[in-house]
Amino acid sequence: MLEKNTIEYERTVLIGLITRYQDEEKSKEYLDELEFLAYTAGGEVLKRFVQKLDMPNPKTFIGTGKMDTVKEYVDEHDVGTVIFDDELSPAQQKNIEKILKCKIIDRTGLILDIFAQRAQTSYARTQVELAQYEYLLPRLAGMWTHLERQRGGIGMRGPGETEIETDRRIVRDRISLLKKKLEKIDKQMEVQRGNRGSLVRVALVGYTNVGKSTLMNSLSKSEVFAENKLFATLDTTVRKVVIGNLPFLLTDTVGFIRKLPTQLVESFKSTLDEVREADLLLHVVDISHGSFEDHIASVNQVLDEIDSADKPTIMVFNKIDQYKPETIDEDDLTTERTTAHYTLKEWKQTWMNREENAIFISALNKDNFEEFRKLVYEKVREIHVNRFPYNNFLYPEKYLEYEE
Repeated sequence: MLEKNTIEYERTVLIGLITRYQDEEKSKEYLDELEFLAYTAGGEVLKRFVQKLDMPNPKTFIGTGKMDTVKEYVDEHDVGTVIFDDELSPAQQKNIEKILKCKIIDRTGLILDIFAQRAQTSYARTQVELAQYEYLLPRLAGMWTHLERQRGGIGMRGPGETEIETDRRIVRDRISLLKKKLEKIDKQMEVQRGNRGSLVRVALVGYTNVGKSTLMNSLSKSEVFAENKLFATLDTTVRKVVIGNLPFLLTDTVGFIRKLPTQLVESFKSTLDEVREADLLLHVVDISHGSFEDHIASVNQVLDEIDSADKPTIMVFNKIDQYKPETIDEDDLTTERTTAHYTLKEWKQTWMNREENAIFISALNKDNFEEFRKLVYEKVREIHVNRFPYNNFLYPEKYLEYEE
């Protein structure tokens, strides 16, 4: 008798490169993230293949020898999907499919698949569908290999090309329709944002899976979906929060990720309007992650792209309960001490010197949570008083003091 709720994971392998721009350590880190993405999408990673190349092979991404090794493994272990860490060109994807004879997807395709699974609202589904069609358009030719158009010659011209052109026109029309639909929804959302009144707006931003939704639930006492998977939150959520006697609006936004597909950046820029119009940003960081400094840089890059890098920001270092610095043996004089060996106390001193608006918390365990609430309260109050100085009689100083 079959067990209930059994999950069948798709058998997958990962392929990455070590190049002059991406060393072995960075490649491993990206593949770790890719494995988490594969797990989120419903895949079971059986093996990783990594090759050192100055630059990707323009035909097959990896060399012919490594491709033979991959094919042998794929055939032996009945692998259904091979996932590449970088975006493949349409020609590369077509060539690799011919050799491996299984499903080939790249990081972009994988992220788009996860977004399609996670999209709940009509707005999010429209954005994802637009990104998928824009990703699909240049790859349509590769889906017509059964017509063997590449042979050419007598009797091979006509139908295949006609069908492809028809499909391209259908996809282009669909892209145009989706863009118009998004414009209409954007106008509706702009009206909604305008109807929220003059409350101070605070937005949670950060890398994916850093605990933004958990923090949202703790701060607003709401039930926003939170899960230890990448892109658990895709739809923007807005809640009214009151700290002490001061109300403000708190927004949870989609998480960012390195190597984010350009199609998604374009499609989701309208979602990031919530960030653009925020008065205060809470930049949430998973301090327990070994590459959290890179995550900060990735988020700051996106904020810069949407002209939000100069907004007042509180750096919220989350998951302090899970932070474990690497240790060095006192007798080991060969290992150079890096930031990976910093204790939490040392990190606090570093960031407190550089950023006066920094706080270290655990949203899950509520560690240092009252200090966090106080800091948010102070910053929101400062914005409110500057914006409405004539309203101070409604918020006398004695009432503006934070209430424990």
